[in-house]
Amino acid sequence: MPELAVIVPTLNERSNVEPLLARLENVISGVQWEVVFVDDDSGDGTAALIRQLGLSDPRVRIVQRIGRRGLSSAVIEGMLATSAPYLAVMDGDLQHDERLLPVMLGKLRNENLDIVIASRHIEGGSIGEFSRPRALLSSLGKKLSRFVCHHDVTDPMSGYFLLSRSFLDEVVHGLSGLGFKILIDILASSRRPLRIAEVAYAFRTRLSGESKMDTAVGVAYILLLADKLAGDVLPVRFAIFVLVGFVGLVVHLAILGLLHFGTSLTFLEAQAFATLGAMVCNFFLNNLITYHDRRLRGWAMAKGLASFCAACGVGAVINFGLAQLLVSSGLAWYAAGLAGMVVSSVWNFGVTAIFTWRHERRMAGQVCSDNSTP
Repeated sequence: MPELAVIVPTLNERSNVEPLLARLENVISGVQWEVVFVDDDSGDGTAALIRQLGLSDPRVRIVQRIGRRGLSSAVIEGMLATSAPYLAVMDGDLQHDERLLPVMLGKLRNENLDIVIASRHIEGGSIGEFSRPRALLSSLGKKLSRFVCHHDVTDPMSGYFLLSRSFLDEVVHGLSGLGFKILIDILASSRRPLRIAEVAYAFRTRLSGESKMDTAVGVAYILLLADKLAGDVLPVRFAIFVLVGFVGLVVHLAILGLLHFGTSLTFLEAQAFATLGAMVCNFFLNNLITYHDRRLRGWAMAKGLASFCAACGVGAVINFGLAQLLVSSGLAWYAAGLAGMVVSSVWNFGVTAIFTWRHERRMAGQVCSDNSTP
């Protein structure tokens, strides 16, 4: 039975798998260990290589996720897929210094800690060759994290840490799994003061593969903070969906005004074009922001747009019908309009979540967490 499990989320990291395993082999000694790779169905064959390596080394395991994306949720699934009492989390791009693992494990056990964090912001640590914009974004993210992390740590944005199974069991049901900053999710989900230690590490330069940093990472981070602040009151994804709806309302009115007063179209014709334009705008904004972790691409985007417009069309009928019914029953026009909008918003959100941005389940065995061939 392994005492330590190293959880490594991967997406197109095939070239880094064997070098990482060799490095772990060199530094971890005197303890039974395993590495659990959680791969989001990489297109470069990462999962196939890991599964092949697992045939000759039982310490190498793979959780292959089909139709799901996201570093935080991958880490959570990886931690839950092992029975090890100590859990280390590190990236698969070789930018985290594996030599710190024995040090972190020793501190956790000997000092009876909940979590040990590898920090780039204490003496001896470094952010490496971060560009100035990325360094500024990292600093801003650290400052924003203080709104939800009620623990004094120097590097809440770190993706390299080690925690105990007992601590994970305390917080796991409160984790949102949103975005890429799983450490913030863990710290913000704790309901008690934590026993924390930090060790310094220098962030390495990526040797191969491509960075996953893009605008979606920033969006996901804001959603994570919003979820930890208000997720118990209102689902953040629904709140973002509603905000996008208000943007669509502005787009609708702008198109309607331009077409009605600037062209020869009748009001109803202009209204039809404005409605379609608002739906298309809302679809692309929701695809980019609200459902960034389930973003549709290619042909799936065309099918998604069709299902989104169909659902919202039904929602518009519900809105109009309910408002009309309530007004005829004596309710004030503004209350009837608000009720119709609320009901149609819930309808649009629920139906599009199921049919437009559903979690695809193309295989009966969606998660393969053993080290044998299927």
